[in-house]
Amino acid sequence: MKKLIIALGGNALIQKGQKGTAEEQFSNIRKPVAQMAELSKDYHLVITHGNGPQSGNLLLQQEACDEVPKMPLSVIGAQTQGQIGYMIERTLDEELMRLSMADEKLFLTILTYTRVKEDDPAFQNPTKPVGPAYPDPKPGFVKTAKGWRRVVPSPKPYKIYQYREIKRLMQDNFIIIACGGGGIPVFKKNMKLKGVEAVIDKDLATAKLGEQIHADIMMIATDEEKVALNFGKPNESRLDELTIADAKKYLEEGQFPAGSMGPKIQACINFIEAGGEQAIITSVDNITEALAGTAGTHFHL
Repeated sequence: MKKLIIALGGNALIQKGQKGTAEEQFSNIRKPVAQMAELSKDYHLVITHGNGPQSGNLLLQQEACDEVPKMPLSVIGAQTQGQIGYMIERTLDEELMRLSMADEKLFLTILTYTRVKEDDPAFQNPTKPVGPAYPDPKPGFVKTAKGWRRVVPSPKPYKIYQYREIKRLMQDNFIIIACGGGGIPVFKKNMKLKGVEAVIDKDLATAKLGEQIHADIMMIATDEEKVALNFGKPNESRLDELTIADAKKYLEEGQFPAGSMGPKIQACINFIEAGGEQAIITSVDNITEALAGTAGTHFHL
């Protein structure tokens, strides 16, 4: 069986216009998880996910309450890994029972750390908005469509610390949920791990984990069914496939903005160049079809 790693975008849990209640999130996650339960018949499966809306809500709760100590981003990242891992696990359990596979497939959420480098240039240029938005300017904040928000660095992921445990569990037929929110950013100092006030792109972290576990296929499941050139313009064109050379060229030309499709394209480039067999970008509704080759944008050398 081939190794398949799937990154779920934020819309897999909270869609535009929703408040993000537990009921909404469980309802939204059902369709992609049902597809992945089916795919686990034929693939060793790792699931990764974003955590932007969930961590934003926790940060907002912190800002609204002074009765308890405020937690750093590293701890909030760990909290969301547990929260979203539980939602995926519970839904996966139900879908495996529906398929009469509950006794065949085991699953586990892995609390995941991601190594970053202290000298990463991102620490000199924070760009990632986090937490609540305010109507008035504040030091260290930037103007966004929602208002003024705090920005933190988004350094590159260099290593997923738990990759060996994940590889071993996959050999024992576990479905693994890992790298939530890109992993908890840490670096080592004086033989100790230190959490960092940063946010790691979950697609880049997924590509790094895929490289470390020698995954055959990486899929990024997002809002769009295919990658588009000239997105939102009259001459928009959807792509069935992209060579790595063309992907790099379009990335340099600015076709894929850093705040949306850019990191996804870069993650596919990284994965293929590291030895991955296939990388795919598609929507959360078309996971099965994309693997069958009838949906999504497929990347190759």
